Parts: sequence; structure tokens; C-alpha cells
Amino acid sequence: MSDFLIRRDDLRAVHWADTPAAPLADGHARLKVEAFALTANNVTYATFGDAMQYWNFFPTSDPAFGRVPVWGFATVEESKAEGISVGQRIYGYLPISDRFDVQPVRVSKESFMDGAAHRQPMAPIYNTYIFTAADPSYDAAFEAQQMLFRPLFTTGWMIDDSLMETGDQIPETVVISSASSKTAMALAHCLKQRSAVDTVALTSESNKAFVESTGLYGRVCTYADVDGLYARGLTAFVDFLGRPALTADVHNALKDRLVRSLVIGVTDWEGNRAPIQLPDPQPEFFFVPTYAAERAKQLGPDVLNTKLGQSLVSFYHASASFVTPEHATGHDAITDAWLKTLDADVSPASGLILTP
Repeated sequence: MSDFLIRRDDLRAVHWADTPAAPLADGHARLKVEAFALTANNVTYATFGDAMQYWNFFPTSDPAFGRVPVWGFATVEESKAEGISVGQRIYGYLPISDRFDVQPVRVSKESFMDGAAHRQPMAPIYNTYIFTAADPSYDAAFEAQQMLFRPLFTTGWMIDDSLMETGDQIPETVVISSASSKTAMALAHCLKQRSAVDTVALTSESNKAFVESTGLYGRVCTYADVDGLYARGLTAFVDFLGRPALTADVHNALKDRLVRSLVIGVTDWEGNRAPIQLPDPQPEFFFVPTYAAERAKQLGPDVLNTKLGQSLVSFYHASASFVTPEHATGHDAITDAWLKTLDADVSPASGLILTP
């Protein structure tokens, strides 16, 4: 078995480790990783690996190193688990490895959960594996889009739902940092469907033309323009960049028009994240699994999944016009892709799809 290991205190210190495959334990299944997407979201997983327990999903023998989770497809290669058959294909949370073992529980026609003891403290959304043969959102023509966008779109959709359906003060304007990131674009797509919301993109000068070309945002500003930022009516700030100095500039520019400030990700993972005193509202960390669980109780899981699934499929089609999947295979290609993603050296118009 081959695993891509990342030093937890130095995300650029990486290597591949080969270990002999142990005999498969009873009640377990061995999955062969077919392909996965690599985005800035995975850098966020590594950055918050300790604080949010992302390193705990796929443990390593050396605690100095971790396996960062990714989203993609795998095939059952061997099974000693009831209800799991060799050849079945799944979508879900994977390590960057060629193979890994799961302990399936709650097996149904649609999915199973990994019942491994070390994964039980984690949110169920991360432990669920969906059989592609029974997945209503699966479309063979959009596999790349599913890997790139399904988890990110879920985040964007939940943010949109939180801002526009459940908040005490519904914003007329939403300002979105790191606007070229895939989760930000998913959020912008959802907001655009509402038509009455003004969306303001904040991005770098180098990505401004791309963000404008997507047609997802009402206005596009660079980070240098933030001091002159204006907004119509009540405003929310959704921060994917994670740069406190920018957050302060946005809060100070919008003043009492700002009613919510959500922290989602950290695309600027090497920047100075020392907290800065801010005027209210104070930034709130938006954790999707917690919000999704609350909404499932309110709406019912079937209603929630139907609403989300319909919107997701529409975004697969829309995203094809502004993000092109870029496929690469092999350990060296994955290492190179990880380092480029760390350095934000991947065009926002590209979506990395990797195969071990």
C-alpha cells in the first residue's frame, strides 16, 4: 500500500510511503482509490488538521505525519463485510493513498458508513460512502465535477441557506472573499438563482479577469479596493481567505451595514492569522456538518437532500463553462499538484483530478 504523507507542522514536507498490505480483517472492506479532486479546500483540511481533527480520519504510524482527506471515487477490491461486494463503486472521503480499509456499518442499497472506532467522533457526513449505482446525483458525464464540487457545493449551498432562509436579518448584499475558489463560486451560483441579492467578489488582481468571466458575481473588486467598498442594504461577509487584516478592512468599510461575518476557509494559509479587534458583528466559524444536521431536523433529511441534490446537478452543468478538469496520474504528479496547490499556483479555471 502506498500513502502520501504530509508533515503536520510543515505542509511542504511530503513523501510517499510503501507498506505491505496486511490481511483484510473480518468485517472490513478494502477500497482501491480510483481518482480524487485536489483543491484549496484540502489545504484548509491540513491547516486545521489538528484543531478540527482532520488528521484523525486516516491515522499514520508516525504521528508527525498525516494523510489529508480528499473527495473522490473508489472501488471495492476485497470484502469481508456483509452487504459489500467486490466491484462496487463508491463516492466519499478518501486518503491520498492507492488503497485503504473501511469497516462498513449501516449498509443499505444506497450507502454505508465507516464504523471504525477512531472515526466515530467525526461528523457522519464525512463517514458516509455512497454507492454510485444508487446515487440520484451521479452522472457519469460529470464525474470530474462531482469530485471537484460536490462537497464544496454543499458548503456553498448551506451558507446560502443559512444567510437567506434561517438568519434573523436577511442580507441584500453578500461580499465574498477568495471569490475564485470553488466553494465561493458555488455560493455565488446559489445566490445568483435568487436574483435579488447583490454579490460582491473580492479577489486578487491576477484572478480578477477570471472571476468576471464566470458571470457569477454582480461586482468584482480586488483586495486593494476594499477600503472603498460599498454595499446596498444589510450585508453579509463570507470569508474564504482567512486573512484577518482583510476582514478588518471589510468590517471597517461596511460599518453598521454588516450584519453577519462568516469564516469558512483559509486559502491564505501562510498569512498572518493573528486575531485583530473588530467592530461587531464578530466573525463566526461556519461548520457545515453542524448546520446540515440542524437543517435536516427542521426540514427532514429527504426534503433537505432533494433540495440540495437538484441545485447540485444544475451547478455541475453551469460549472463546465468556467472550470475545466485537468487529469494527472502517478505519485510524482500528485506530489507536484499538492505543492502547486499550497502555493496557489493552480489556475482557478482548472480543476485537478488525480489518480494514484
